[in-house]
Amino acid sequence: MDPATPLETLCRIILRAREYDAQTPSDYDDDEAASNVDDEDEGALSVLDDTINDSVEEELRSILEDLAEDQIIEVIAFSWVGAGNYDASEWSDALQDGQEMLEDGGAESIIDELLELPMLPSILESGLAAFDLSCDGIGELT
Repeated sequence: MDPATPLETLCRIILRAREYDAQTPSDYDDDEAASNVDDEDEGALSVLDDTINDSVEEELRSILEDLAEDQIIEVIAFSWVGAGNYDASEWSDALQDGQEMLEDGGAESIIDELLELPMLPSILESGLAAFDLSCDGIGELT
């Protein structure tokens, strides 16, 4: 299979999605945790506090926004195959559903869904692997 989206672009999306996932806040409640420690210990807790770097999300979003319609449909289809919603043999069905999603909500709805997927990089890698595609040896992923 030769994807419409260059493999280098798909791998760049995966790389940026890894960075994005690494900084996405968990459900851990800092305020509640801080209220359970003494003022003396509060400084130590703040050392562990990471701030979210919005530029990573902006870059990932920008990469996705720059894709042509058939490419953004392909990325969501790869994510659906990787997540197990479709089998590789159902690729045309995944593409059709991606096309319908694009028609219903535009590319922004697809991008939002992608960014909300937990473990997006792993899911995309699984989707690529279903078609014997890999980011091994491409760019910064080696």
